[in-house]
Amino acid sequence: MGQARTIIAGGVVVTPDEVKKTDILIDGGRIAEIGSDLAQRSPDVRIVDAGGCWVLPGGIDPHTHLDSRWEDTVTADDWLSGTIAAAAGGTTTVIDFCRPDRDEPMLDAVGTWKNRAAGKAVVDYGFHLVVRSASEAVLRDMKAAAAEGVTSFKLFMAYRDSLQLRDDELYLALEGIREAGGVALAHCENGDVIELLIARALASGENAPRHHALTRPPELEGEAASRIIRLAELTGTPLYIAHVSCRQSLDEIRRAQAAGQPVYGETCPQYLFIDSGYLDRELDEAVKYVWSPPPREKEHQPALWSGIRGGALQSIGSDHSSYRMEQKLADPADFTGIPNGGPGIEDRMSLLYHYGVVERGMDIRDFVRLTSTFAAKLFGLYPRKGTIAKGSDADLVVWDPRLKRTLSAKTHHMNVDYSVYEGHKVQGGPVLTMVRGQPVVERGRFVGTPGQGLFIHRKPYDNDF
Repeated sequence: MGQARTIIAGGVVVTPDEVKKTDILIDGGRIAEIGSDLAQRSPDVRIVDAGGCWVLPGGIDPHTHLDSRWEDTVTADDWLSGTIAAAAGGTTTVIDFCRPDRDEPMLDAVGTWKNRAAGKAVVDYGFHLVVRSASEAVLRDMKAAAAEGVTSFKLFMAYRDSLQLRDDELYLALEGIREAGGVALAHCENGDVIELLIARALASGENAPRHHALTRPPELEGEAASRIIRLAELTGTPLYIAHVSCRQSLDEIRRAQAAGQPVYGETCPQYLFIDSGYLDRELDEAVKYVWSPPPREKEHQPALWSGIRGGALQSIGSDHSSYRMEQKLADPADFTGIPNGGPGIEDRMSLLYHYGVVERGMDIRDFVRLTSTFAAKLFGLYPRKGTIAKGSDADLVVWDPRLKRTLSAKTHHMNVDYSVYEGHKVQGGPVLTMVRGQPVVERGRFVGTPGQGLFIHRKPYDNDF
């Protein structure tokens, strides 16, 4: 349909602050008008009947890994299959992780990631930049990257000898991020102790998937969260704790927030629905659930839901890092050889809607904040994205609250031959996903054009939200 004028009529429009039955006029890829009976006053437009449905701001997934390479392994989803799956689930913008090679200039890496997405992405996108060291060159690159619209930076506290930064490097990087006007993202696990526990496990012949979780206990996530929070407090840097999986790190986030520190928390659906018991299954099943931080004991799930309800966890990311079974089973004799990650970009919003809104009575406005608006505000996309307002991009999802389906690898759009949520019955889902006014997925069918997604230049961090 290109940039044709379109009216979404008869739906209940949800913003972070309001729920109202009204119409939306789309013109030139933007929201041109919001009001009643627009169809009667605007001839020669395409009409989309949204009667009985929510009309939501497109979802923003702040945590994805598409066409990502680690050693000799490449994720199963590239920028085409991954973003089609995102749109099928109601997501219209992703923020992916751009990882420079060691000593590679950051802007060169951004160029590589843009090339991977070009001609393929069907939703809009941005990048978080992984910080590999705290050299003077890297600190200069941060400012250059921020000027190019890449305003968030990932710090790893695990994966020693590859991604992990020492404490002094973390401190210097946090200073550099603050000076660049950016946001720091942290992967919180104590990598040094984890490597010790892994070595002991392997020396004892304990090499099954279960030991992936046992060598990465929640206490080490909590310790790392506490450490990076204290360092960010010293440097005055806004901090986003990614993939919170356990009560220990959640407690540290709450303490920092209560003290007024700009610390923000993200969790992911896999930590809400999958527990460490999945790693005790037969090998060809257990390998599906190897990711980091690992699935936790089931007792952590109520704590995470409490963090969502209470506002300590303000964002839901998928941490989508997909591998096919042949990749997961490439080195079955050793849990350290199993590629870390799981598929979830398509299911993120449906799972939260069903288990949050339908089963737990979550306010639909909170659902919008968790899946779209908060990420838009924190990562410099708002109000272009993350809301429904005049002048905003027409990233819209017509969401049918009556739609019932069963999550399954047989029907999903992700390029993987299994689903970690196989058999989950969910109510509510998208029947139309539009990016800048262009239909991308309609009733599960891809109707867009490869490459229609755009790189979005993001603004510096602004704590006024």
